[in-house]
Amino acid sequence: MKKNILILIACIAFGTLTSNAQSIFGKWKTIDDETGKEKSIVEIYKENGKAYAKVLQVLEKGKEDKICDLCKGDNKNKPVKGMVIINGLSQDDDEWNNGKILDPKTGKEYKCYITLEDENKLKVRGFIGFAIIGRTQYWTRFQD
Repeated sequence: MKKNILILIACIAFGTLTSNAQSIFGKWKTIDDETGKEKSIVEIYKENGKAYAKVLQVLEKGKEDKICDLCKGDNKNKPVKGMVIINGLSQDDDEWNNGKILDPKTGKEYKCYITLEDENKLKVRGFIGFAIIGRTQYWTRFQD
């Protein structure tokens, strides 16, 4: 009986760890698709059933305290660090879509979808109009 309980506990623990590893949620290192350089650490989190991402740290030397002077609305002249850059993605099977992504470099917002390529690689696609016209970045899971 004790052996069965231990096996059950081990299976539940393994299932929890596996499902967390296969999630878009957590900390990610963003990589610039044009330069290949690390840009920031962002955290993707869930709120009211939707996915959001905010900048935890800017990694570019000399830009750690960058202000989004090209942004519009509430983000205008706000620090990039702490800024929510992905807003309101909804889950559709293995894809999160129907939200927006902000490029703090240009201040522009784009439609967005993200998919988990593997447990440590996230595909982030920003586009105007149709997904075929846009840019893709691949983010890597950040380990503290």
